[in-house]
Amino acid sequence: QVQLVESGGGLVQAGGSLRLSCAASGRTFRSYAMGWFRQAPGKEREFVAVISWSGGNTYYVDSVKGRFTISRDNAKNTVYLQMNSLKPEDTAVYYCAADPELNTMLVFAPPLPRYWGQGTQVTVSS
Repeated sequence: QVQLVESGGGLVQAGGSLRLSCAASGRTFRSYAMGWFRQAPGKEREFVAVISWSGGNTYYVDSVKGRFTISRDNAKNTVYLQMNSLKPEDTAVYYCAADPELNTMLVFAPPLPRYWGQGTQVTVSS
């Protein structure tokens, strides 16, 4: 069982930056791929970024490439999403996810990934 708790969301002006954190419980954290998803009002939840268990592989949705960076610290059981050059269209609730299989995030098909956080709101004003 893995429990995920996100933090770091807030209100920021366009062009600004935020860093989201996701703290995970459980000794198996380092064996899980970790990802970030987001859901804007009236839209479906979408994949944002994923990082492999070792941190050696990362993937991003095209709309955030070059602006967002996903990273992880296995010693702290934490995954991060550094978001720079934020745009109003980045406004959404951001969710952290965990699964042993990285592909469950690249090919997002509920009910996978297996574990989800409660979400943190990110609002970007124009």
